[in-house]
Amino acid sequence: MGQKIQLTASDGFRLEAYRADPSGRARGGILIIQEIFGVNAHVREVTDKFSEAGYLAVAPAFFDRVKPGIELGYDQAGIGHGVQYMSQLQPDQTLLDMQAGIALAGSAGKVGVVGYCWGGTMAYVAAAHCKIAAAVSYYGGRITQHLKEKPKCPIMYHFGELDKGIPDSMIQQVREAQPAGIFHVYQGADHGFNCNHRATFEPKSAALAYERTLAFLREHVG
Repeated sequence: MGQKIQLTASDGFRLEAYRADPSGRARGGILIIQEIFGVNAHVREVTDKFSEAGYLAVAPAFFDRVKPGIELGYDQAGIGHGVQYMSQLQPDQTLLDMQAGIALAGSAGKVGVVGYCWGGTMAYVAAAHCKIAAAVSYYGGRITQHLKEKPKCPIMYHFGELDKGIPDSMIQQVREAQPAGIFHVYQGADHGFNCNHRATFEPKSAALAYERTLAFLREHVG
């Protein structure tokens, strides 16, 4: 089990984060980037899972810039509030908060970034702007808005075939802009297929995506 800690960004802002340490010597560090629902139970579970795989895993509470302590559910109200909070974030400040999390994770060695939903887009942004060894994006629907930003590290992408918010045409845009990326599209999987708190959870796709993610991180992070 992890614990809540405080991070300090380079502009002096203090934000909460969830930190989970491996039982033995760390293979490296992983920055976990949340969905639009905050650092909720699912994000903490994901963070714990990566620590169990041998990484120092850190999940900053990015919404603290708007309102501290945000933890939302996956119903329509949660989606509405999450979009509202996300829209109030300032990109430059989010980048500072990512860098604060990366600095902590980097105390264990090389750093990988894994993001989900909004975090999947921000994992791409981190690959373009931060010093990291690898990035993994789960159903990052806004990546097409950032294609002029060029990643500086290897990236793996996971998408659901049934995700109406990220149709094949959008995936193809990313493929064409980043042909070196590793792309996986999961048949029968929808948006949020990795989250067992959602109705769209698809366990076989989630297990395969995690297996692929872990192999990718082993290759590039340690």
